[in-house]
Amino acid sequence: MADVVDSKTRSRMMSGIRSKNTKPELLIRKGLHARGFRFRLHGKRLPGKPDLVLPAFSAVIFVHGCFWHGHDCHLFKWPKTRRAFWRNKILRNQAKDAESCAYLKKDGWYILTIWECALKGRTRRPLEQVLDSTADWLVYGLRNRQISGIKHRVGQQR
Repeated sequence: MADVVDSKTRSRMMSGIRSKNTKPELLIRKGLHARGFRFRLHGKRLPGKPDLVLPAFSAVIFVHGCFWHGHDCHLFKWPKTRRAFWRNKILRNQAKDAESCAYLKKDGWYILTIWECALKGRTRRPLEQVLDSTADWLVYGLRNRQISGIKHRVGQQR
């Protein structure tokens, strides 16, 4: 299937996609700051450049886009064009994520990954629930974990 827009338009559209300061990331940052948590942004000295670094808790938070990191949810679909390119890109992103997490764990960091589907789409959770879970993770139970969208049971209405 051919692309529905010409290559210049596609290039302009893709250049507008940000890797930092995305809407999901800003929602998490604003909510955690309002709850009194202080953090550093985009830890350039840490593997994977975590979106939020909380040195007081030895914790990092990644806010991942489901498409770019190949999350198994309704927001991720393999593109139908340039399949080899996209497969290589997304699999490379997943490998880099795993490598970064391994280094961070080895260095004593706790890791929370918040997936885009937890904040957007038909499986999204209430923002307050995501922020409460994140705050609880920081205060009470640091261990490596992920927050993703609500899983629907078979036969359950969406």
